[in-house]
Amino acid sequence: MEGILTEVSNQEQDNNHHLVSIELDEESIGFISQEVDHERRVAIFDLVEQNYFRIQDTDQGPYCLQLSTRDRRLVMRIRHHMDPAEKSYELILSMAPFKSIIRDYFMLCESYYEAIRHAPPQQIEAIDMGRRGMHNEGSDLLRERLQGKIELDQATARRLFTLICSLHMKA
Repeated sequence: MEGILTEVSNQEQDNNHHLVSIELDEESIGFISQEVDHERRVAIFDLVEQNYFRIQDTDQGPYCLQLSTRDRRLVMRIRHHMDPAEKSYELILSMAPFKSIIRDYFMLCESYYEAIRHAPPQQIEAIDMGRRGMHNEGSDLLRERLQGKIELDQATARRLFTLICSLHMKA
C-alpha cells in the first residue's frame, strides 16, 4: 500500500497500546482543500505523538495503522510495528453510518473557513462550536463501531475521524 507515511514518534510510551505510525493510501484520498489537507497532517502528527489504541484481547502493540477505502468501506490494516512480515489485522467498516455526519461536518468546516475570512468573532465562534460538536459525534460513532474490537480514547477517536473524513471524499 503506497501512501502518506509518518515518522515513528520519539516520545516514550508507558505501554504497548498505541500507534507509532499512520499510513493513508493516496489512492483512497480524493481532492481535498488546503484546509482539510492541513487538518489531516495535524491529525497524523498528533496521533503519532500521543494516542491510545488497543486491539482487544491482545498485547501485540505498539501498532502501525494503514487506512484506505475499498468498495465504499473503510479498511484498517493493523500490524505490530517491529515486524512488517507479521500477520496483520484487517478491520473493514461500512462508511454508510458516517456519511451524513461527514457531510454535515464538511459543510460546517466550509462555513468556518469562510467565516474566518469575513465574519465577526462571535459568528466564527458559533460555527466552530457546531463543528467541534459534529466532530465529537463522528468520533463517538467511530468508538461505537469499533467497540469489542479496538479500544480508543476520545482524543485518538477524534483524530482518526479527521482521517476518515479525508478518505471519505473519494469513497
